[in-house]
Amino acid sequence: MNNPTNVNTSRRRLLQYLAASPVVAAGTKEAIAATMAEMQTRSDDPYIWRPFDPNYLIEKPEDALDVFEFEPVAHKNVGAAHWGFMSTGADGEGTYRANRQDIAKFAMRSHRLRDVTKVDPSVTLFGHTWSAPFLTCPTGRNGMYHPDGEAGVGRAAGRHNIPQGLATNANFSITEVNKARNGTPVLFQLYQQSNWEISKSLIARAEREGCKAILLTVDGLSARKDLQFNRAVRADTRLCATCHEVRPNNPKSPILSSKSTANFSEVPAELWDQKFTPDKMTWEYVKRVRDFTKMDIFVKGITDVDDAVQCAKLGYGVWVSNHGGRNEDTNRSSIACLADIAPAVKGKVPIVIDSGFRRGMDIVKALSMGATMVGFGRPYIWGLGAFGEAGVDKVIQIMKAEVIAAMQQVGATSVKELRPDMVIRAL
Repeated sequence: MNNPTNVNTSRRRLLQYLAASPVVAAGTKEAIAATMAEMQTRSDDPYIWRPFDPNYLIEKPEDALDVFEFEPVAHKNVGAAHWGFMSTGADGEGTYRANRQDIAKFAMRSHRLRDVTKVDPSVTLFGHTWSAPFLTCPTGRNGMYHPDGEAGVGRAAGRHNIPQGLATNANFSITEVNKARNGTPVLFQLYQQSNWEISKSLIARAEREGCKAILLTVDGLSARKDLQFNRAVRADTRLCATCHEVRPNNPKSPILSSKSTANFSEVPAELWDQKFTPDKMTWEYVKRVRDFTKMDIFVKGITDVDDAVQCAKLGYGVWVSNHGGRNEDTNRSSIACLADIAPAVKGKVPIVIDSGFRRGMDIVKALSMGATMVGFGRPYIWGLGAFGEAGVDKVIQIMKAEVIAAMQQVGATSVKELRPDMVIRAL
């Protein structure tokens, strides 16, 4: 498949050649120059370069036409450093961009002459039947974006019978968010800790609180540059100590503490100086978690076929993810990985995918390609940052309506009717 960057470079060079050619008419040269100027500002991603008025901000959740309309409102409301933390990608952000761009490289076949007046988008996973085939992904420290935090996300997701992933470093505890959800417990995301006693405390708490699955993150590597985030921190004039405990020698460097990370409240005080150790993650650690808990385990951060096949062999759920482009800059998108992984797993274990999904048709494409469920993170954070719980509620409403519409467009009345042969590689 052609690299979009190479295609645009070649196109740009051709236009430059034609613009300089003496045999091209003046009017044509002006048109070429205008096309070149547009190409300099227009992204390859059609979801981004659509007409947009930056001076218009929606005033209430009900005004939103799609999830993108929450983003500028949230950007306006949220402090620079906190916004940078959410929006940053790793290093040159090639993976971050690829997640969106590559979804447009897969097209759907539309089947006509089918009665699609009634569409059922429900799926069964994690021991429960959900109203739609998507979930809110675990994202850290939701309180940075709005005081409602993870509890507000839980109330909105619970109201719509949507699963919710809760991050290790959430501002609200498992207990608080489960109570907010009023019925279905969260899925607990776990980072490997330097001390096994910390991991045991977190896992035991999740199981005691009724969680059905551990989302074991294996892609949280430390060797990366969060350039956009670091520049945002540099530009933010607020005092970090207002929200976080900070290092004595660096007031711009928050530290992990019980003030900001509610799930650690049961961790012994003498272990608080321990840190995450993601670089030491191995299959042996996954087995250690397996031996300690009866909860289902999904290995989150799988992008390679061999790793996915090994997960299936060992009975772990596969979670295809590159952390929203935050943890690696390989330029390989999550959906491209799914295209290779799903046929290899052959339905032996469930597959969840996240990273880059913003519209209902994006979700339907992934389901057709073999995903059991699709997660999204930034869209509901935009809703949260814009309007709190009400914004998250509207984002979920929009996503569900778009999923149903997309299923109708391709001629499917249930998720089971979405098949790999309905997806083709777009030119």
